[in-house]
Amino acid sequence: MPAVTVENPLTLPRVAAPATRAGQEPTRPRPVLNVTTAPSGLEGEGFPVRRAFAGIDYRHLDPFIMMDQMGEVEYAPGEPKGTPWHPHRGFETVTYLIDGTFIHQDSHGGGGVINDGDTQWMTAGSGLLHIEAPPESLVVSGGLFHGFQLWVNLPRKDKMMAPKYQDIGGGQIKLLASEDGGALLRLIAGDLGEHRGPGATHTPITMIHASVNPGAELTLPWRPDFNGLAYGMAGRGTAGVEGRPFRVGQTAVFGAGDTLTIRADETQESRSPNFEVVLLGGQPIREPMAHYGPFVMNTRAELQQAVDDFQAGRLGVIPSTERLPHT
Repeated sequence: MPAVTVENPLTLPRVAAPATRAGQEPTRPRPVLNVTTAPSGLEGEGFPVRRAFAGIDYRHLDPFIMMDQMGEVEYAPGEPKGTPWHPHRGFETVTYLIDGTFIHQDSHGGGGVINDGDTQWMTAGSGLLHIEAPPESLVVSGGLFHGFQLWVNLPRKDKMMAPKYQDIGGGQIKLLASEDGGALLRLIAGDLGEHRGPGATHTPITMIHASVNPGAELTLPWRPDFNGLAYGMAGRGTAGVEGRPFRVGQTAVFGAGDTLTIRADETQESRSPNFEVVLLGGQPIREPMAHYGPFVMNTRAELQQAVDDFQAGRLGVIPSTERLPHT
């Protein structure tokens, strides 16, 4: 880990550290409101996950709904697992794969392969059936599997839009460096200073995978109308200028401001030389949210309609012959 990297981050475009300039308002560092620890569980057919947002008040998450860290796990031959066919309506799923391979198929004929460093962005919209599974080759051989799935809410006006995909290859991700070169930034979606990631979003968000060198501090400009979240996926460090400790499996929730700071501890764990962090920001939708399993709508009546439509086969039917891509 990670799959997409460079030998020398100093060769990359830099993200200038926010600084107070003559005639401008001073920057406002975002304070850390709290740090939560993700509980562990099993998803789908039994692959291990950490529920990154468990216990966080939704007013600090909006427009994000949930995020699962899948793995990191080293499968023995025959062990890799996926999910069975399942429905979605009313939101988007963002699957970012760091290590391994996943294949997906839907009831509308869509499908594809996600490899190391790739992102698969699915807008469920009005609804579909979906399946995700490891390829046969990975099931036979075993191997490392590690990734994330993020759920992003859609505003009321977009909830019933036609489903669609964005397949973002690892080579499309915008690679950046912090001003001093102490952090490598993978900008997957949204804006960061003058830079823009490849992911197109209906709800304005920023999604970054940062690798912060031991002892390095990273301060980024952050849209004041966005929320701010940092999830540790490997290593340990601190969040905020106040230095609130957080580590792998923990989420730091930031308050209001226009800059966001994290720092890596001088000493990291042996399996990960850097502090690996997912940084998320989004513009809150501020609409009522009704959430039931794989459906995210605005009202309970809309949830009931989603269940009725699923049971009646109006979200699609499972193909009689599954034709998942092979790798």
